[in-house]
Amino acid sequence: MLLTVKEMSKLADVSIKTLHHYHKIGLLLPAQVTEAGYRLYGQKELERLQGILFFRELDFPLKMIHKILDSNLDRISILKQQKKLFLKRIQKLHQLINTIDESIHSTVKGEHMDQSNLFRGFSSEAEWEEALQEQNEHLTQAYQYDLLKENSIQIEEMNEAAIEAQRFTSKMIAALQNKLTANDDQVQAIVKQHLHYLNTHGHQIKPSDYLQQTRFFIEDDFHREMLESQQPGLAYYLHVAAISYAETQQK
Repeated sequence: MLLTVKEMSKLADVSIKTLHHYHKIGLLLPAQVTEAGYRLYGQKELERLQGILFFRELDFPLKMIHKILDSNLDRISILKQQKKLFLKRIQKLHQLINTIDESIHSTVKGEHMDQSNLFRGFSSEAEWEEALQEQNEHLTQAYQYDLLKENSIQIEEMNEAAIEAQRFTSKMIAALQNKLTANDDQVQAIVKQHLHYLNTHGHQIKPSDYLQQTRFFIEDDFHREMLESQQPGLAYYLHVAAISYAETQQK
């Protein structure tokens, strides 16, 4: 039995616009197109659409899906490979969920989680690329800067940098919650320690550079919201602290 594009759309829970697009790029051709221009799909097309949607859930780009489905691989081989990838993703999600649970437990108890466990689950370049995907898309679209192309991912360095960023942010959040002013000696010491870490780990950054960075965090919606979601007022607090630190270094 052949299905219309509307029936196909409803059955697979995809939009008609998507099916039209897949037809346009040659990814999913209908079995028939009537004289009136109606697209009709059969069992073969249903199975191909299933494969497309599985790959899309795995975040494969359409060009790659097209290439795989048009290769010499049979349907069973493709399904087995998809299953393997989904199982790997499930395992990774379980690791991340366990890390979240440990983080919640430590936070409720008022304890600091072991730093080596903070980013457990980020152990490959692909995982870091996935973690940075949303930020990279924003930077590419808004500033034509491709973070992943401009910088090679060194897993150990990335993990260390992420731990340091988490340590610094946590201290600044605590200072803000404790109502310390941004020019307080304790806050300025936190900033100094953070910049010292960066400068001794291959990231040369002057107080003026850090000041510009925090200004960017305020002006850029994506980064401001990312900081504000952790603690309201954090983006502005970091900027004022950076201003105070830059001023003291000029004296």
